[in-house]
Amino acid sequence: MLETSARLLRLLSLLQTPRDWTGADLARQLDIDVRTVRRDIQKLRDLGYPVHATPGAAGYRLGAGAKLPPLLLDDDEAIAVAIGLRTAASGTVAGIEDSSLRALAKLEQVLPSRLRHRISALHSATVTVPASGPVVDPDVLTAIAAACRDHHRLRFDYRSHDGTDSTRDIEPYRLAHTGRRWYLLGWDTDRGDWRTYRVDRMRPRIPTGPRFTPREAPDVAERLSHGVSTAPYRYQARITVHASPEEAAERIPPTVGVIEAVDPHTCLVRTGSHSLDELAVYIGLFGFRFEVHEPVELVAHLRALAGRIGDACGLRR
Repeated sequence: MLETSARLLRLLSLLQTPRDWTGADLARQLDIDVRTVRRDIQKLRDLGYPVHATPGAAGYRLGAGAKLPPLLLDDDEAIAVAIGLRTAASGTVAGIEDSSLRALAKLEQVLPSRLRHRISALHSATVTVPASGPVVDPDVLTAIAAACRDHHRLRFDYRSHDGTDSTRDIEPYRLAHTGRRWYLLGWDTDRGDWRTYRVDRMRPRIPTGPRFTPREAPDVAERLSHGVSTAPYRYQARITVHASPEEAAERIPPTVGVIEAVDPHTCLVRTGSHSLDELAVYIGLFGFRFEVHEPVELVAHLRALAGRIGDACGLRR
């Protein structure tokens, strides 16, 4: 049988898992009787932990309280939190860098030496390149997340890629993060279709709109890949790439192009850009043989570019 202090820590660790525990379940896990479980539950409450009892089922779970009690993390959880905080300190959400570093310093201070050495080794061997480009306001993120969770219509001012301002009214579905940008997928009530929006271009209007009944939604990753890589752009390219879909996916991220398998050795890539030069660079850096089917402007542009490169290399002298 565990000593009282160790048993309380073990009990707290069990209660932090997202489920209800009956007194009998906890008693079996801790090798004690149900009366002792009830006494230990009361001790945790006296220490400030909000342990709630489920009416009728004699179940327990750790709830949210007025203050933040200490948390128990196992080794893998502690390492995951440390890595996440370090990443957040140089991420794309504005204003959380200092808070992330303060939280990381507190965590590392109480870590056992075996974990501190592992995390220190990771940090010393890693160079973090700060995110470039626009960052998002954390208040905007939380407001959008709340609207998604509560199924509230969302109105916001939006600036498109060409600088045009408009007001949108949508049924928000999910936030998505690509590592560089935050996006919102939602049903645009004016356009009657699913649309993807850059969060750094959004200015939500608070309070949110009325509740809505969620509709069947598309696959978020697939829709985001299509919306980010092709839909908003002036030039829509369709390219056959001589590589397996798996090989192509290693070189072509979903935010650059949508990959469709043709056969085990060939795939079709759809991508887009406002610049033919940018498209030519993207395609050339794929590292595979390819044929461009459309747009015709890109085909002509690549031919002219190939001629200039040939001249520069003395191939046409």
